[in-house]
Amino acid sequence: MAARSQPRQASYDAIVIGAGIQGSFAAYHLAQRHRDTLLLEQFVLPHSRGSSHGQSRITRSAYPQAHYAHMMPDSFHLWQRLEAEAGTSLYRQTGLVVLGPVGDPELEGCRRSMGPGDTLDTAALARRFPSLRPRAGDVALWDGSGGVLRADRALRAVQGVFRRHGGTLRDGEKVLRIQPGAVLTVTTTAGVYRAPRLIIAAGAWTSAVLAPLGLRLPLQPLRIDVCYWREKEPGSHGAGTATPCFMMLGLPEAPHGIYGLPALEYPGLVKVCYHHGSPVDPEERDRAPPGTPRPNVALLSSFISSHLPGLEPQPAVLETCLYTNTPDGDFILDRHPKHSNIVIGAGFSGHGFKLAPVVGKLLCELSLGEEPSHSTAPFAIGRFPGVLRAAL
Repeated sequence: MAARSQPRQASYDAIVIGAGIQGSFAAYHLAQRHRDTLLLEQFVLPHSRGSSHGQSRITRSAYPQAHYAHMMPDSFHLWQRLEAEAGTSLYRQTGLVVLGPVGDPELEGCRRSMGPGDTLDTAALARRFPSLRPRAGDVALWDGSGGVLRADRALRAVQGVFRRHGGTLRDGEKVLRIQPGAVLTVTTTAGVYRAPRLIIAAGAWTSAVLAPLGLRLPLQPLRIDVCYWREKEPGSHGAGTATPCFMMLGLPEAPHGIYGLPALEYPGLVKVCYHHGSPVDPEERDRAPPGTPRPNVALLSSFISSHLPGLEPQPAVLETCLYTNTPDGDFILDRHPKHSNIVIGAGFSGHGFKLAPVVGKLLCELSLGEEPSHSTAPFAIGRFPGVLRAAL
């Protein structure tokens, strides 16, 4: 580390703020295009303060929104490329069951993104997922591409390949100031850096980074209860069985949906979570006083009793994670309205991890002035009126 009295000063082709999975993939793509890139992270790595930690995330082809469904084949390909580059396995194919009532908009959107033969009848569902008790009348869709991404391992892999391509990763450096201009200046707690292009992918801290640049995006950080439930019969939902991932939609008591992954992280513990949470200041996420009500845990306990009776109805492990949601649940991938050499990736709304290889590529392309490989129209800042303010 450089002495505090002598902060680092350096120039780069590009700077990326935020070394979560989105910022790391943006930096990875820049480095692969031979751009000398600095990746900044405010916390010492590894850490669990943001949205990219933990061992598992669901990936899938089934998507209610066509623009994400069209991006997923590219994402699967880029994950495979990273596996080859890093020499490690990042994806376990388990299949995914999507359940919901007939006519549910999200379910029907998923159906449109899949093939005509992907509906499971009652007998087929029982064979695929014998421990699940669906609601009467539910439709079940089968996504054979669904599975689990090994999240911590994936983050280490993309950062490792980035560094092998000449990238610089500095953790434990919080950004203090950004000075816009043809050449931007970024001042951190340990250095002053300059580059002609900047990507901001700061997760739940994006609003704090953007406010001095005159931009107020409608981003809401949420604290998510990440729950793990013990199997009553060890091995019945685990790594040695063919238990798939699942998403259950159209629940009146859980309008944002409930999802689950097989027992892979903790032996004998199945991950089942509600896809929503409580508004939170990201600096205060882990400071909830003992005894703070957790209504989503109670909701999940009731769900487990009704639909996964092979699990104990109280969580064995309870962790937290952050989502950063937009009002419409779509990402923000766009240039700053006043500073075109500042590109923003934000608002991944709890479903961005699987798409990070494509998101990183799009942020890289926007930063370099290239034609985006996928349409970014659904992700434009302009869909939110009144976000541009006078800079402080």
